[in-house]
Amino acid sequence: MKLFKPMLAATVATFMLAGCYNQPGLVEDGSYNRTKTGALAGALAGALIGYNTKGHHKNRRAAIGALAGAALGGGAGYLLDRQANEIARALGTGVDNDPLAALDPNKNIIVSKTDSYVKLMFRDRMMFSTASSRLQPHARRKVNTVAQLLRNYPQTIVGVAGFTDNRGGYAYNQKLSKQRALSVATILNAGNTKGCAYSKPIAANNSSANMALNRRVEVYLYQDRSLMSDPCR
Repeated sequence: MKLFKPMLAATVATFMLAGCYNQPGLVEDGSYNRTKTGALAGALAGALIGYNTKGHHKNRRAAIGALAGAALGGGAGYLLDRQANEIARALGTGVDNDPLAALDPNKNIIVSKTDSYVKLMFRDRMMFSTASSRLQPHARRKVNTVAQLLRNYPQTIVGVAGFTDNRGGYAYNQKLSKQRALSVATILNAGNTKGCAYSKPIAANNSSANMALNRRVEVYLYQDRSLMSDPCR
C-alpha cells in the first residue's frame, strides 16, 4: 500500500508519455508499443529505487523516481518508434510487424520493430547481382537514405547481417553473406556485421522462389548494446 501512490504516478507517467508521442500517418505505426513498454518499465524501476533509498520522504522520492524513470524509459522506446516511422517513410513503405510479410515476394523492403530494435530487411534481388557483393545503384541510394537519417541518431547501435540460400558450400556462402553485410555496413558506419550464410532461412530452400526469399540483408538498430542478439540464430 505504501507504494501505491508511486506506482500510480508511474502508470500516469507512462500514458502521458505515450500520448505525447502519438504521430498518426499513412505509413506510420501508431501503436508506439516500445514507448509505452519502456516508459512503464522505467517508471517501475525508478519508483522502486526511489522508495528503497535510505532517508525520509520515501513516497515522494519514489514518485519522483517513477516520473524520471518513465521519461528515460519512454524516451528510449520513443526513439525506436520514431526511427521506424521515419525510415519507413523515407524508403517509401510502412512499418510492417506481420511475421508473414517476409514471405511476400513482392516486398523488397520490410521495416519492422520490436521492443528492443528496429529491423530493416532488404531483398537480395534489389541489392546485388548474382554472386556479387557490390551494391547496385538503386540499392546504394536506399542504403544512403538510411545512413542520412541515422545521422540524427548518433546513439544508435547498428548491426548488419547477410543471408544466402543453401546452394554451394557453407564456407562460400558465409564469405559472400559477410561481404554483402560489409557493403551495407560501410555506408551505415556500422561496426557489427555478421555473415549468416544459410543458417537462418525464412523458407525451406526447396524452390527457386523460396531461395529468393532467403537471400537478404538485415539491418538492426538498437538503443542499448546489452539488448543485441545474434542475428544468425
